[in-house]
Amino acid sequence: MSKTIEDLQSEMEAAARALDFEEARRIRDRINLMRGGADAAEAAQADTSGLVRQQPGAMGLGTSRQRPVPPPGWKPPPKPDLNTSGRKRR
Repeated sequence: MSKTIEDLQSEMEAAARALDFEEARRIRDRINLMRGGADAAEAAQADTSGLVRQQPGAMGLGTSRQRPVPPPGWKPPPKPDLNTSGRKRR
């Protein structure tokens, strides 16, 4: 049984009236997924908690930070001339 957006909207409002804001947030996220193009089954199965399990990196947990990749053809800017840096013109 798939619920429509209107059904979920009324459930969300009922949860908010009952001060169950976590449930209202979950239903709101399901509504947003359905409005974005997901069907009701995909929206019900989606993890909308916002928590993502961290993957261990080369040095252990917490080191899985991604490295930025420069766009193709990018060159670093030239380094400043050490003989003229730090001096003001007169």
